[in-house]
Amino acid sequence: MKKRHTEHRTISEVLKDFVTENRLEDGLDKIDARDAWVKLMGNGVNTYTTNVILKNDTLYVSLSSAVLREELSYGKDKMVKMLNESLGKELIKHIVLR
Repeated sequence: MKKRHTEHRTISEVLKDFVTENRLEDGLDKIDARDAWVKLMGNGVNTYTTNVILKNDTLYVSLSSAVLREELSYGKDKMVKMLNESLGKELIKHIVLR
């Protein structure tokens, strides 16, 4: 039987503890990274985005347009910075465009 917490805690504190105790951070980070890509890149880029996967500290983005892939390749450092700012933590270090 688990010990009851008698102190008053906010829902965010309880959820944070639940995520930590159940080791859910990696899965949530993957979803957050995908959502950040969609939000920051807009409809033009998202139309050609077929998949976004976070593995370790690398974001793999599959694009259906070779021209767009080439254009985006010049701004990878800026995209990493913008995505990490949106996520609120240094989660992404590299972007691989495929």
